[in-house]
Amino acid sequence: MPQTPMTDLTHRLVPSPAGRIHLVEQGTGPLVLLVHGFPESWYSWRHQLPVLAAAGYRVAAVDVRGYGRSSKPEAVDAYRMSELVSDNAAVVEALGEESAVVIGHDWGANIAAASALLRPDVFRAVGLLSVPYAPRGGPRPSEIFTQMGGEEEFYVSYFQEPGRAEAEIESDVRGWLAGIYAALSADTMPGPDLPDPHFLARGGTLRERFPAGRLPGWLSERDLDVYAGEFERTGMRGALSRYRNMDRDWEDMAAFDGAPITQPSLFIGGAQDASTTWMGDAIKAYPSTLPGLVGSHILEDCGHWIQQEHPEEINRLLVDWLVSLPARPSSAA
Repeated sequence: MPQTPMTDLTHRLVPSPAGRIHLVEQGTGPLVLLVHGFPESWYSWRHQLPVLAAAGYRVAAVDVRGYGRSSKPEAVDAYRMSELVSDNAAVVEALGEESAVVIGHDWGANIAAASALLRPDVFRAVGLLSVPYAPRGGPRPSEIFTQMGGEEEFYVSYFQEPGRAEAEIESDVRGWLAGIYAALSADTMPGPDLPDPHFLARGGTLRERFPAGRLPGWLSERDLDVYAGEFERTGMRGALSRYRNMDRDWEDMAAFDGAPITQPSLFIGGAQDASTTWMGDAIKAYPSTLPGLVGSHILEDCGHWIQQEHPEEINRLLVDWLVSLPARPSSAA
C-alpha cells in the first residue's frame, strides 16, 4: 500500500487538563488517535502514521502526560486513568473533531479501553495492541501483584515507591531502555531457562535480568537515541506515576465493574508476549467483554513491542479494520 513520507508530520501542542499535550499528526480524513505505552512515546507509532495517513485517515499520535513534550504534573494522582481519558477527549476537541477511533499499545491499550468505556460519545471504536481488555473487578491490583511476586518482586510492585525505580533507570537511561526493549522482544528475550525479566530478586534491580550487548532487530541505534533523549530530558517520574495509580483507578472505576465495551473493537497480541499469555482468560472472555469485537489476532514470532516488531502486519490489520468501521458513531456507542 502507498506510504506518505514521515517528513509530512506536523507537531502540535494542544490544551488539555494536563496543561498541554504534544502530538504528531499526519493525513486527512476520519480522526484516529494513537496512544503509546511504557517506556515509549509518540515515536513508537512511526511506522503506522504514514500508512494510516495514506489510507485516508487523519492520524494523531500523542505523548501521554508525563512523557516527551507533554505536560508533567507534579502530583502522583494526576496520572490516574480518568485524567488520561480527559486528555484524550481534549485532544479530539482541540483538533476540531467530534469523534475519533482510539488505538493503544501496552498502557496505551488500557487508556484506549478506558476512553471508549468512559467517553463513548467521543470514541466510536477502540483498537488494543498487546494488552487485552479485562473489565474492572476482583481484588485491589496491588494485592494481586504482591501475590504474583512470591519470593521475588513483580515489576509493577517495584515501580510503586516514588524514586526507587527512577534511581535504577536514570543512572543509565539509554542502557536501561535498550535492556527492557531487548527483554520483551521476540528475537532477543531471555530463554525459558533464564530468570523472567518481569520479576526481580528482593533488593535487586530489573536491569540484572535484561539481555546485554544486542539490540532487537526492530530497534536501530538512532531509534534508541530518540527514546533515550526524551527520557534523559524528562526523567522517569511522570511515566512511572501511571503505575502508582492502579489502586486509585480500581476505586474510581467501581461503577464500571464488569462493564463491557460495546463499540467496534480490535485486539492484536504477540504470541511471545507475557501480556497476551498471562491474560489468556481475558481474551477468551471477549464474546461478553467486547461484544463489538471485529477481529482478534495473535502474531507468531512477536513479542511485546508489536507495532514496531511487525509493522507491516500491524498496518495491514489496522487498515482493514478501520475500513470496516461505520462512517459515523453507531447509536449503541
